Amino acid sequence: MPTLISHPTLIEAAGNKPKRIEEFIGCVNSKTRAVSVARMKSPGGWVEPGQTPEFDEYTVVLAGMLRVTSKAGSVDVKAGQGVIAHKGEWVQYSTPDPSGAEYIAVCVPAFSPEMVHRDTR
Repeated sequence: MPTLISHPTLIEAAGNKPKRIEEFIGCVNSKTRAVSVARMKSPGGWVEPGQTPEFDEYTVVLAGMLRVTSKAGSVDVKAGQGVIAHKGEWVQYSTPDPSGAEYIAVCVPAFSPEMVHRDTR
């Protein structure tokens, strides 16, 4: 029988401003380690530390604009667009526009603090 996820779990976010993370599927809410699915709501001016994750992250922007920076440059992902950040590649996420962004992030395998490897400086 399919498993109903009746509501997400709110997860504390890294970064310079409060960001809302609603995990529907993943290590915390559904005890799923193979994949995580979360809705993110980031305010304008939000930026998180860079990271070199052990997972691929697939992101679809629903509203606003998400900036994804890598060592090769930056890409601005607007509503209706998606982006893939590949495991082992350094990336940094931010929402520089005043309107912020709302987006869905899917991580394979699931996001976990032990696998994200955030910058410490």
